[in-house]
Amino acid sequence: MDVELRHLRCFIAVVDAGGFTGAAAELGLSQPTVSRTLAALEDALGVRLLRRTSREVLPTAAGERVLARARRVLAEVDDLDREARSGGGRLRVGHAWAAVGERTPEFQHRWADQHPDMTLHLVRHNSPTGGLAEGACDVAVIRTAPDTDATDHVWAERRFDSAVVGLESRHCALAAGDPLARRRHVRLADLADRVIAVDPRTGTTTLELWSPDSRPQVEETHDIDDWLAVIAAGRCVGVTTEGTLSQYRRQGIVFRRLVGAPPVPVRLIWWRDDPHPALRDVVGLLAELYRDPSGR
Repeated sequence: MDVELRHLRCFIAVVDAGGFTGAAAELGLSQPTVSRTLAALEDALGVRLLRRTSREVLPTAAGERVLARARRVLAEVDDLDREARSGGGRLRVGHAWAAVGERTPEFQHRWADQHPDMTLHLVRHNSPTGGLAEGACDVAVIRTAPDTDATDHVWAERRFDSAVVGLESRHCALAAGDPLARRRHVRLADLADRVIAVDPRTGTTTLELWSPDSRPQVEETHDIDDWLAVIAAGRCVGVTTEGTLSQYRRQGIVFRRLVGAPPVPVRLIWWRDDPHPALRDVVGLLAELYRDPSGR
C-alpha cells in the first residue's frame, strides 16, 4: 500500500491530540477509522509509529522521524495548493524583444500600486511565444500574428488564447551616418534597394510589407543584439515597432518613423486551459496604457 496524505494527517493529529479520541474529533472521523488509517500507515512503512500506554499515545523513535518528515510534506502540499490558487504571488510576463516599450516603467509602477501582493517579473525569451510555450512565463507580449507560418503550428498545438492590447507604429533603424538618417521620415520604397536585418523567429518584419517587384534583400539575425550590431555597422537597416525605440537605445543607431507601413498589433497570449488568476487585470492594465497617453 502506498502512503497517502490522509495517512500522514491522521498520524500528526493523533500525536498532537495525544490520542485517538481527540484525533477523531479533530478530523471529523470515527475512532475506529482513525485506528485503521494509522495501522495502514504503519503497514505501508513497515515500522511501528506509536507506543500506546494506559494514559497516552507517544511516537516511537521511528515515529519521531516520520513525524518530522510528515509535517514538512504536508507543509509543502499546503504551499503547493496556495501557489496553484493564487499564481504564487507573482506574475511573469514574457517578451521576445521590447516588453511594452516606453510604457514598460509605467506598467511596472501601476502594477505594484494596484497589486502589492503580486510581484511582476519581466522575462525576455527569444521565442515566437515570448517564453510561454517553454514555461518561462505566465503570459507573454508578442507582436507577431498567431496565423503566420512561423507560429501557426505552435498555436494549434499549444492551444493559446490572445487579446490585442494596443497598436504600435513601425520605425526604421539606421546607422547614424546613413543618408536616410537625415530625414524625419522614411518610406518603404526607400528601403527597396537595401539589405533588411530580419529575425525570422520573433521579428515583426516580413517581405510582404513590400510589393513583389520591389522587395529588398534580407539578412537573418538571431536576436535583438545581433540585429542592432549589423545595423550599427551599416551593413543592414532594420524595420521594427515603436516599442524597440525606448528599450534599445544604442550609440550609432537612429530611428525614423516609417511612412506607409501598417501598425503592428501588440498581443498578450496565455494558455487557454490554464489562465493566470490575474489575467483579466493585466490585459485591462495594458489596454489602458496603450489608450492613455500618460502611460507613454
